[in-house]
Formats: sequence, C-alpha cells, structure tokens
Amino acid sequence: MSSFWLESAIVAGVATGSVRVEESAGVITSVVPAAEPHDGDTRLSGLTLPGLANGHSHAFHRALRGRTHGDGGTFWTWRERMYAVAQKLDPDNYFALATAVYAEMVLAGFTVVGEFHYVHAQPDGTPYASGPAMEDAIVAAAAAAGIRLTLLDTLYVGGGAGTGPLETTQRRFADASVESWAERRDAVGMGPLARHGAAIHSVRGVPSELFADIVAASEGLPLHAHLSEQSAENVTTMVATGMTPTELFADAGVLGPHFTAVHGTHLLDSDIALLGNSGSTVCFCPTTERDLADGIGPAAALSFAGAALSLGSDQNAVIDPFEEIRGLEMDDRLASGERGRFSPAELLTAASSAGYASLGWDGGSIAVGALCDLVAVDLATPRTAGVSPDQVWLAATSADVTDVVVGGVARVTGGLHPLGDVGRLLGDAIAGLDA
Repeated sequence: MSSFWLESAIVAGVATGSVRVEESAGVITSVVPAAEPHDGDTRLSGLTLPGLANGHSHAFHRALRGRTHGDGGTFWTWRERMYAVAQKLDPDNYFALATAVYAEMVLAGFTVVGEFHYVHAQPDGTPYASGPAMEDAIVAAAAAAGIRLTLLDTLYVGGGAGTGPLETTQRRFADASVESWAERRDAVGMGPLARHGAAIHSVRGVPSELFADIVAASEGLPLHAHLSEQSAENVTTMVATGMTPTELFADAGVLGPHFTAVHGTHLLDSDIALLGNSGSTVCFCPTTERDLADGIGPAAALSFAGAALSLGSDQNAVIDPFEEIRGLEMDDRLASGERGRFSPAELLTAASSAGYASLGWDGGSIAVGALCDLVAVDLATPRTAGVSPDQVWLAATSADVTDVVVGGVARVTGGLHPLGDVGRLLGDAIAGLDA
C-alpha cells in the first residue's frame, strides 16, 4: 500500500487542488480532495493527470525516425524501408530496442501501450525453436521499462482482399492458420503489467473467410485491426469483394465494444455509421498519419455517430501523448475549418480512459477502483506557464512530464527513468541494428 499527495489533479474531469490518493495492489482505494499531506506520502507537484494510453504502437518502427524524410514517395515506398528493418530483428536486439522505446514512452507520460505485434518468426518464416521468442522479448522489454502492455498479437497470413501470397519480406510475419496463431499467442507468459490481446493485421493481410474464426478465438480479448488507412486499400477491397473494409468486418461480426479500428482515415458515411452503431473504438495516430501522408480521418463524425476515440503513436516517429491529443483536434480543424471540434475533456478521455478500455484495462481516471497510474506535468515551464489547468494537455509537451506512476510504483521521478540515459539506450539499440 502506498499514498500520494497531488498538488492538483484532474478528478472527475475537474482540476482539483490538494488531492490525496491511496492505493493497494496497484488499484486506487481512496481519493480525497482538499486534503493535507501525510507523512510518508509521495508528493507530486504541478498538475497530475490520469494515466495516458498509447493505443497503437509498432516499437521497431522507432528505428526509422529521422531517416526516411529524404525519400519522398508514398506510404507504400516507406513500407519497403520498414520491411528492411524488420528483417534485422532478433529476440535479443528487439528486446534492447523495445526496452528503450518503452522507456521513452514512460518518460513522455504514456503508462500503457498496445503493441500491434506481427514479427513472429525468423526471417525465412521458420518458427523459433524456443517458442514465442519475439513475443517474450516484448513482454520482458515492457516490464523492464515499467509500462503496462497489451500484446496485440497479430494474425497475418496474406491472401486478403485484392492481394496475393506473402512476399519474401513478409514471411516472418505469418502464421499458418488461425489455430496456430492462437496457440502461439496463448503460450506467451504475461507478468503483472502485461496482458493478452489480439489483432487482425488488415483486410489485405487476412482473408475475410477467417474473420469469424478469429473473433471466436479471441473471445474476451481486445481485438484490433488496421482499417482504411490508405484509399488504395478501399479500392482493392471493393473491386475484390464489392464491400468496403468496414463492411467486411461488420459482416463477419468483428465490430463491437471489444473492437478497435486503427486509423479509419478513408471511411464512407455508411462505414462511420457501422462503427458508431456497434460501439467500436477508432484509434487515431495523428503524428503517423501526417508523416505518412495518409490523410485526415473523420474523427468528429465518428464520435458523433457513437464510436469511442483513442490515440496511438503507431510508427513512433513522435512519442508524445500531448502531440497526439493536439493532432486529433488540430487535424479536424484543418479538415472542417472550425475550431473546438472536441472539448478539452473529450480530448483527455481519448488519451486516457478510452484508450485504457480499448486495451482491456480499467484505468485512465483518478478514481476509486481505477488503476493507480498517474502522470504529473510541470505548470511552470515556458510551454505551460499561465495555462488554464483544464487545458494543460493542449499546451504541454512530453518534456513537461516530471513524474510517472504505474501500478502505484514510481517509474519516472524528477524527469529521470530508472534505466538511466534513455537517449543513449535508444542510440545503442539502433546502432546495433545498423551494424
């Protein structure tokens, strides 16, 4: 059991002063506003936010940051660079890279991550003799960095709508069947900060006749999928099947409160209605969607239709929850020509409790019964000085995060991570891939 005294905090959506929080076994048991600190309390200055969720990550893409901007081209040419990095991964170097990436996330204020993981086998497609070695490396990396993890183990078999057999560079992503995928997925050991999830790579990467079997094999787990990230995906799917990707998922029973569509950039009005009426979540990744020239998705329309919204860092060209929050609002302003597309409270919900729910965790709020995950932000930096407390997340950056608590345990204190110089860890890990 531990306790915290928060100089100010967002409680029930309101900036509240002098909040005392107690936790037991990583769960909040008491929240008392206008409280005096007690001896033994851990004191967090500034404004404390609930834990922030990174709903969609490909950790190894971090190795591409700052290396692709001279290439021009499209998403599809960028993908070839990404495949080349994927071919270099093994359990040891992926553990080193993912540990550093997850530590960067914690420093930035992320307290839980959904790792959309599809690098399963050796480069030629042969399974590792030791079993789910790549998956074990990710779980160990998240534990070392101190971040919650939902391992969204991804089925990728090729032969989806408008596509043929897997390319050579995709072989290590593949599973032979839904059954072998589920067996390998379930064999991965999970620690106290990790849990199982499932993912369909996309309608391109998995034939639609397997969707119902995947849903059945993932009962009780959060299920995610890339959806309509590129307009080309929609065109090839409609030519091959006469249906949009969203309609294919709906027809197979994929949509629902357990389901998160990642991106949802190119949707018809009918797609928006299907996602909203089913209570699905749509995870926007603004920094990636603009980096890859994907386009601007219909965030406000999805929210109005009833879909929940969450946020992710995807390719990790940027790791900053506040940049994703601003991106959700600012991109919709650019598309609509209007300001205030989402209230500050709605934006924080997307970044916190909605993201937690989409990953299968009861967190993202400072409330009794919620996970004790906290993010303290300095209110006196050049970016945050004078900002209204209920809009801090529209002004702050990851550099303003001072303290991070996950499961009642301090993971960042005074802007420092227990692993030390995270920049050096990242540099060393990426240099190891380059060698």
